[in-house]
Amino acid sequence: MADKTMSADEVAGRLADGMTLGIGGWGSRRKPMALVRAVLRSRVRDLTVVSYGGPDVGMLVAAGRVRRLVVPFVTLDSIPLEPHYRAARERGTVELTEIDEAMFMWGLHAAANRLPFLPVRAGIGSDVMRVNPGLRTVTSPYDDGETFVAVPALRVDAALVHVNRADRLGNGQYLGPDPYFDDLFCEAADTAYVSCERIVETAELTKDAAPQTLLVKRHTVTGVVEAPNGAHFTSCAPDYGRDEAFQKTYATTPWPEFAQRYLGGGEQAYRSAAGEGA
Repeated sequence: MADKTMSADEVAGRLADGMTLGIGGWGSRRKPMALVRAVLRSRVRDLTVVSYGGPDVGMLVAAGRVRRLVVPFVTLDSIPLEPHYRAARERGTVELTEIDEAMFMWGLHAAANRLPFLPVRAGIGSDVMRVNPGLRTVTSPYDDGETFVAVPALRVDAALVHVNRADRLGNGQYLGPDPYFDDLFCEAADTAYVSCERIVETAELTKDAAPQTLLVKRHTVTGVVEAPNGAHFTSCAPDYGRDEAFQKTYATTPWPEFAQRYLGGGEQAYRSAAGEGA
């Protein structure tokens, strides 16, 4: 079994213009921010980003790397609407496909199971159908004859996720209260890259935690990156909470100024400027 460890910049170097990029986490919770910053240091652009959006989406659209978004929301949680995403939408610089949270989840399920679509009740009778005229409906072939939305598979070229622990083979473990569908992102992707707070031996993953915490399976993973504080400034419970002070700085600072101050150097420069102490 192969050692899949690599650096964040090596991950970014494997991405290409025009790719569809799935990003795990939820809002401003356990986002793979070290990997996102590596993408920003690269020259990749014209991306389609599929995400339960947070600052990952905000940074990538502010930097002009995104052509199209597929999201159910883009939020910083304690700040309801991600400001850089909002600014990009107001300028009309990014295309948007916005669907219901449940529709989004079943789109990932469809891709993970290599199905072209899955039928769901979510969306029926709502404006989701009006603002997404490309969505189709299907009728149950059974006696009920019910009509469902046929949610297309959200297949992605590459997935980026962050977990608490991983081994060198690609098994990823979450220790917080919610998996945030990171396993589905990996299963829906042609390639998947997992960053983690700490790489440990395989046996250590279940030494003090239940087997059910092994969220991401090695057969779905292409590369593993050890990135302590790699979700900063989002939360990564129970290792650390959201850095609310830094998130406020991010949300209130004009993008060019923020990018120059915090993203102009490498990862260590970011951590020093952000005051992470990592």
